[in-house]
Amino acid sequence: MNQPLVTIAVPSYNQGRFLDAALTSIFAQDVPVEVFVLDGGSTDNSVQVIEKWAHRLAAWRSHRDDGQAAAINEGIANGTAPYVCWLNSDDWFEPNGLKTLLEAIEKASEAPAVYGKCWNIIEKSGQRRSVWVEAFSERRLSVRCIISQPASLIRRSAWQAIGGVDGSLHMAMDYDLWWRLYKSAGPLVHIDEFVAVNREHEATKTKTLRRRHYSEAMAVVRKYNGSVPLKWWLFQPYAVWFKSIFP
Repeated sequence: MNQPLVTIAVPSYNQGRFLDAALTSIFAQDVPVEVFVLDGGSTDNSVQVIEKWAHRLAAWRSHRDDGQAAAINEGIANGTAPYVCWLNSDDWFEPNGLKTLLEAIEKASEAPAVYGKCWNIIEKSGQRRSVWVEAFSERRLSVRCIISQPASLIRRSAWQAIGGVDGSLHMAMDYDLWWRLYKSAGPLVHIDEFVAVNREHEATKTKTLRRRHYSEAMAVVRKYNGSVPLKWWLFQPYAVWFKSIFP
């Protein structure tokens, strides 16, 4: 069996209806992976889904934990592969998406991470649209998160150098991670190909906790950029209030 090239953490909690699709997409990739499923003690059918895939998993557990960030750090720390990522249990990889990311990061030897394009699918309507992703720029990163987490792959050495995701964050942990990777190791590299899909449904944190999401994201910008660009103040009412009325 080939040595794994990518460690993938799959944090999950009561997402059994989505988890099988996420794991199917991982193991359909033509890439040697080690996969750790970190379930927070689900009360739905998650454990049954995990047990179906247990023979393919490096390890799994199901018990109460300290949240998504802690689960991600735990899963990646348990692995040994030179590249790492996490895939939330309600997202999935496009066919050959992980292979595309792997080829890109092996070419970009100086980059701490690479990221591609990502689809956003609204579960209720089935509508598909592109997530806003663009070439890396510190100025643009200060205005918005220009990287889609499911479509990213990180060098383990860069991940370990900054200690993984910040366990104190619950909404903007990925945005904070991009800033710290950049400040520590330089620009991330963008590839112009669709590699993953983000599923938007009524239970997602960004859907149910918009105000907290914006608050965390603005704190991240202030911390690394020194100030919060005007755009954040102008668009916060739209994202928090108007979208709750007209989703």
